[in-house]
Amino acid sequence: MANLKYSRQRASIKEYLAGTVEHPTADTVYMHVKEEFPNISLGTVYRNLNLLADIGDAVKITTPDGGDRFDGRTEPHYHVVCCSCGKVEDLEMSSEEIASINNAADSIFDGKVTSHTTLFYGTCKDCLEKEK
Repeated sequence: MANLKYSRQRASIKEYLAGTVEHPTADTVYMHVKEEFPNISLGTVYRNLNLLADIGDAVKITTPDGGDRFDGRTEPHYHVVCCSCGKVEDLEMSSEEIASINNAADSIFDGKVTSHTTLFYGTCKDCLEKEK
């Protein structure tokens, strides 16, 4: 992307994403950034989140409920969606474990697998505790 103009609002959105592990929706990001920029619109937040995802400064996670979540952590990692409460959490796996999935897919694909995305589903620790 050629010479992206600096934006204080975009920088604030990126800073918020980098400082949270919650995988917020655009609405959540909007509520937090609005404290610093009271006149910012939800549309501006959406456009900037999608732009950050497009340029690799954020990860867009499309969840089955239709709401996109965003992650400021851009190195390869997986996510788990709780089927009870909808929370999205990071799933820590080593780079070797991630590479082994690429290698397994590559071994049966008539071509070359270079990366993949995976979204796991389950029940988070908090929801399991509530079920007891």
